[in-house]
Amino acid sequence: MKSNESLQKDVQDAIKYEPLLNAAEIGVTAKDGIITLTGTVNTYAKKLEAEEATKKTNGVKAVIENIIVHFGEETRKSDIEIASDALSVLRWNWEVTSKDVKVKVEDGWVTLYGELSWNFQKDAAEKSVRNLTGLKGLSNNITIKSNQKDSVEQKDIERAISNNWSIGDRYISVAVADSNVTLSGSVKSIFEKEEAGRIAWNARGVFTVDNNLVVEY
Repeated sequence: MKSNESLQKDVQDAIKYEPLLNAAEIGVTAKDGIITLTGTVNTYAKKLEAEEATKKTNGVKAVIENIIVHFGEETRKSDIEIASDALSVLRWNWEVTSKDVKVKVEDGWVTLYGELSWNFQKDAAEKSVRNLTGLKGLSNNITIKSNQKDSVEQKDIERAISNNWSIGDRYISVAVADSNVTLSGSVKSIFEKEEAGRIAWNARGVFTVDNNLVVEY
């Protein structure tokens, strides 16, 4: 395992490398693989980028994210304006059936809910909204309820995971029960864990994924 000092520096370097971020905005502390991020940024996109850069760093087992989004007057928006912008970007996203996605906004925090047929549509809805001006936070509560009656093919998921460049050599076990997929085993980063989960979600007929992968370095 990396020392706390070594892991802290690796995360700081990863954040520094991201184009949106000023490393001075983000504070990083490390303890036994757990990273705590602090600081103040002026967009939700910056907050997300710091979190994603941290997740991709080898040795990070968990992230505690305490970054605050604080707007200047030029970027501050009312909840009504944010809701209108969110509905607009969802309407123009061809991957999302916008009538099936509902939006709630409270004090700059957007919650998405409703039902979609595919997890990639759920991800697309979130990506559409998360760069909106004035956004403080985002919760994606959309559920997946597919009309597909396809049986879930375990071997297809195993093959897709093994062919992925970022996680192909990790030990990952795939179990299928009806429309549920369970992943177990170990990976080296939170990014790899989430990538394996994303691949499992892409299989036809999947309603739920239990991602029990353990992050070990």
